[in-house]
Amino acid sequence: MTKLSTEDIEARIGAFPDWARNGEALVCTFSFEDFVNAMGFVSRVADLAEEHQHHPDIMIRYNKVTLTLSTHDAGGLTEKDFALARDIDAFATASKG
Repeated sequence: MTKLSTEDIEARIGAFPDWARNGEALVCTFSFEDFVNAMGFVSRVADLAEEHQHHPDIMIRYNKVTLTLSTHDAGGLTEKDFALARDIDAFATASKG
């Protein structure tokens, strides 16, 4: 997978208003009612990551889950990161009702 140029990243990131670029990664924090709901979300993210064969860094703080996406073997952001972010966003939006 080829690392995206700064221009390619900037062209894509506008479609992901909840995600921020942090160096060579995309980062987003999701908030939930409680720990159990946060862990349910993490479980679904794990399923998506397996489907994509692309695994985020996950930080859990009680009811907050922070995901960091980067394609380490490419040295930065690739289309894989944006594809996984898109599917995570779709799931997160659907689960909010």
